[in-house]
Amino acid sequence: MNHANRYFPLVGFLIALFLSAIYLTFCVILPLNVSVILLVIASLLLTGAFHEDGLADMADGIGGGTTIEQRLVIMKDSRIGTYGTVTLVLSLLLKYTLLLTLANQQLLIPSLILAYTLSRALAASLIFNTTYVVDSAVSKSKPLANRQSLSELIIVVVSGGLALLVLVNEPWFLTLATAIVLVLVVFRTLFRRWLIKRLGGFTGDCLGAAQQMSELLIYLTIVAVSQHYVNNTLLSINGGIL
Repeated sequence: MNHANRYFPLVGFLIALFLSAIYLTFCVILPLNVSVILLVIASLLLTGAFHEDGLADMADGIGGGTTIEQRLVIMKDSRIGTYGTVTLVLSLLLKYTLLLTLANQQLLIPSLILAYTLSRALAASLIFNTTYVVDSAVSKSKPLANRQSLSELIIVVVSGGLALLVLVNEPWFLTLATAIVLVLVVFRTLFRRWLIKRLGGFTGDCLGAAQQMSELLIYLTIVAVSQHYVNNTLLSINGGIL
């Protein structure tokens, strides 16, 4: 179990395939917007809202505590507060909106595969060079957060990066791949520094939050790049007509 983090991207890949099958089934009998919201519900049921719980707990702890000790205590509290509620609601709303946009662009399934795989790779990579700050005797992520070797990090990064190939046939693939890598590198750097400043390191909840935040960033990047490409194409067509 100490080496299980190397399989995070693979787990994300398998979950995305399962959710894609569910989504395609919904689309046969239901409107697109209904299928997308049911997809979000299915993802929560399938994972037990594990990562969303981490996001809410981290928001409550860091938002509500004034010292590292207070923040860690709040994050261990099973009750959800204002910071966690607002963060969770807004993140789910943003996720639904982005997925609906991607569905309209016929990009939802490859985006799911890419985001579920690569976001888990990013979360797992935090274990490599960030201090774990919770007593392992009481932590729900004890088997995952003790250590990560360089070889395990390489497996995580490579397996996560391979997911980019699901969009290789898009004419804007190179632009998208470059944008996603840059966005995630910047996010990981800033997020890690923020965690060290606020908590002294990371907790299991922070890994869940990292997964959720990077998943949303991937969707945002895909939407932005595809929209830019569509706009440029339309301008070229209109320019040619004029």
